[in-house]
Amino acid sequence: MSILTRRPVDREILRLAVPALGALIAEPLFLLADSAMVGHLGEVSLAGLGIASIVLQTIIGLMVFLAYATTPAVGRRLGAGDERGAVEAGIDGLWIALGLGIVLAVAGWFAAPTLVGAFGASADVAAEASVYLTISMLGLPAMLLVFAATGLLRGLQDTRTPLVVAGIGFAANIVLNFVLIYGVGLGIAGSAIGTVIAQWAMVGVYVVVIGRHASRVDARRMPHRAGVLGGITSGGWLFLRTLSLRIAMLLAVIVATGLGTSELAGFQIAMTLYSTLAFALDALAIAAQALIGKALGGDDVPLVQAVLERCLQWGVGGGALLGLVLVALAWVIAPVFTSSSDVIGLLPPTLVVLGISVPLCGYVFVLDGVLIGAGDAKYLALTGILNLVVFVPLVIAVGAWAPHDALGLALLMASFAFGYLGARAVTLGLRARGTAWMVTGAVR
Repeated sequence: MSILTRRPVDREILRLAVPALGALIAEPLFLLADSAMVGHLGEVSLAGLGIASIVLQTIIGLMVFLAYATTPAVGRRLGAGDERGAVEAGIDGLWIALGLGIVLAVAGWFAAPTLVGAFGASADVAAEASVYLTISMLGLPAMLLVFAATGLLRGLQDTRTPLVVAGIGFAANIVLNFVLIYGVGLGIAGSAIGTVIAQWAMVGVYVVVIGRHASRVDARRMPHRAGVLGGITSGGWLFLRTLSLRIAMLLAVIVATGLGTSELAGFQIAMTLYSTLAFALDALAIAAQALIGKALGGDDVPLVQAVLERCLQWGVGGGALLGLVLVALAWVIAPVFTSSSDVIGLLPPTLVVLGISVPLCGYVFVLDGVLIGAGDAKYLALTGILNLVVFVPLVIAVGAWAPHDALGLALLMASFAFGYLGARAVTLGLRARGTAWMVTGAVR
């Protein structure tokens, strides 16, 4: 591909990826803010946040299909010239998100103590985790609505609006958490309450924005039975794909819990940093999802290939740069998140391992986004099981034989960052080399 043909592709990728970067890192920034503020309450509170966060992220993560299924569906219809149909497909996704959110919130409110107890943590850690998780359930419908609304706007090739909404939400979250944790003295409960308020405020903004889009193209506001059922069906494979990802992370947290309270607190910090890096690199994947969905809807295969090539180059290169920064900061970053000397002493080797793996993360996240944008969800679901088969014996070995110290924590991170992500890199790379996933048309 020549320089002349690259330039328009580069501009389109950057137009979507740069705003998406800010919107994507808002979610892990919520967790970073929580980790930093709660961490100074003590390692018991931080460990409790670690357990509650992984449960909450698991529930939310399993519902990520609300965004990932919506973006290509909207994008394909937009590429085929049916903008009204594109908006209506996104509105159906919002109704699915609201229904699922209410059901999961009610169930999660009552199940929170049981979910926390499954990790086998000490009584004081479990108490903190239960408080945070129970309150957070009030914001679960809002989290899912934000997913669906973001997916709709991405499909319409708009990543700037989610950036603005995420920025407002993050700023509100920081202020509310500080006031409620320290000013009012609510501790870990204040952190959860502040985040819930910020999430519902974001939903309010999205309702106004999407209502204007619906008015502009005269789209229906109420759910359409066929559209809702179609959205659930198309998201089913993505649900299974995400389920394998969450199982892998849950296994890692369970092993970290077995290593000890300090190790669990350290792993919470490391995985929060991983999430931040992942969402930053996923900006390219989001741009790829939107552009590839639209290009396939418009039968433009050369554009699909161009987007794939450039996003891969930038994903690996950006991952290398971010990884170098993390390695350089490995010995100074821990005190930002905790005042516990035990946790601070454990973290540096683990952060070095994580930093070295970031280029591989960039490769994996971009290819994942490309195939999601193409609607190749079945392949992602089936290979997700294979990836998990590779990871399970590795993480079990760490839990059985790794020492309960900095080395053990680093080995746990290595099993995830290189074992699990390495398996994903192989299965995604093999698929991307072919053309079977490049199915054109308004509907896959």
